[in-house]
Amino acid sequence: MLDTAVSRILVVDDDPGIRDVMGAYLGKHGFKVYRAASAPEMDDVLATEAIDLIVLDMMMPGEDGLSVCRRLSGRGTPILMLSAMSEETDRIVGLELGAADYVGKPCNPRELLARIRAILRRHDTGQSRPAGTVVTFAGWRLDRLRREVVTPGGKSVSLSRSEFVTLEVLVEHAGRIVRRDQLLDRARAAGREVNERAMDVQISRLRSKLSEEDSSRDLIVTVRGHGYLFDAVVANDALAA
Repeated sequence: MLDTAVSRILVVDDDPGIRDVMGAYLGKHGFKVYRAASAPEMDDVLATEAIDLIVLDMMMPGEDGLSVCRRLSGRGTPILMLSAMSEETDRIVGLELGAADYVGKPCNPRELLARIRAILRRHDTGQSRPAGTVVTFAGWRLDRLRREVVTPGGKSVSLSRSEFVTLEVLVEHAGRIVRRDQLLDRARAAGREVNERAMDVQISRLRSKLSEEDSSRDLIVTVRGHGYLFDAVVANDALAA
């Protein structure tokens, strides 16, 4: 059963009434809810909190929902669009840009809740993970916001977009087995089309890059018949700017 007590939902809508109603309803059902009235406010929340799902209004002043979808497409955080029924083209474009689902406005709160739970089950983001944008493990440093990985010796390691998303998932679930299908789901949610063989090759490349400074330790362990386990203690970087 999904543990919604640790699932963090960010509601982004310029209508304060919608933000308050959704926030109260989702909070009553065990979610931790954050609110933002605009894209800049959303960015402020994402810079400090590990959000599991974004409920995003398509029609906002300033940067609209479609632009936000495009900008966040590589982050790996699922987006549930709020779209007026007349905005069919926008809904289609939003889904093509990587949104996980959409709900028509005005929306039924029970439908909203059901869709959020379904998305979280698909993306397996209901488990707790380190908050903040920068985490450390075994001397390494991973910056989610800058999409940067730095070795214990201070060298920046070049990762492809898919490799970064995969490493991020493994780090989020450190000490727990991550199934291959979970990794594939997150990669596809980030707009990357990968198959099982491609994922295996990607894991192999990540292992190689993570062992550049210490080949004696394998941070990514294969658990045969089950998936992969990230074998390191992960912590927030309290000194991160």
